[in-house]
Amino acid sequence: MSKLIIKPTSFDGLSLVKRVPIRDNRGYFIRLFCREELSCLGWDTPVAQVNLSYSAQKGTIRGMHFQHPPFSEKKLLLCLKGSIMDIVIDIRTGSPTFLQYYTVILSEENSLGLHIPEGFAHGFQTMTDSVELLYFHSAVYSPSAEDGLNPLDPKLALPWPLPHTAISERDEKHPVLNQNFKGIQP
Repeated sequence: MSKLIIKPTSFDGLSLVKRVPIRDNRGYFIRLFCREELSCLGWDTPVAQVNLSYSAQKGTIRGMHFQHPPFSEKKLLLCLKGSIMDIVIDIRTGSPTFLQYYTVILSEENSLGLHIPEGFAHGFQTMTDSVELLYFHSAVYSPSAEDGLNPLDPKLALPWPLPHTAISERDEKHPVLNQNFKGIQP
C-alpha cells in the first residue's frame, strides 16, 4: 500500500514527508495524509482544516504566516502542481534554532511534503506558473490569532531565489523584526 516516509530535519519537529506512489498500467495511487503514519510527529488529533492555494505567476511570495497560541497549528504541506521553494522560520521562544530558517523545494515531481510543527512562521515562493499547494491543518484558522513576519525583511534575509512578481498587501505590511520580538510559546 502507498505510504509516507518521514525524514527529520535539523529543526526539532520539522520533517520532510515523502509520498510513495503505487503505479500500474492505469496510473498511480498516492496517499496524501495518514494520521497513524504521522503520529510519530505528534499528529494525534483529527485534521481540523484542509486548504488549497493556487498561485498563477512564477515568483509569487506568500508568507510569513503563523497563529498565536492557543490557536497555534501543525501543518502538512504538499505541492500538487508546479514547484515552490518553501521556507519556515523557527519562532519558538527558547528553541536552539530560534529565528533560523529552513528551505526546501516541494514539487509535483519530487513528491515531498513538509510537516511544520507549532511555533514556525511559514511562507513560500513559486518557482513555476500555476502552482497548487495543499495544506492540512491541526487547528482552524482564527483571524484574531493570525500574525506574520515581513517576508522581505532585510533582518531576516530570506533567500528568495527569484525576483518577486506578486505579494499581497497584507504580507508586505507584516512588521519587520525588532528587539521587541520574543517569539511564541507553542
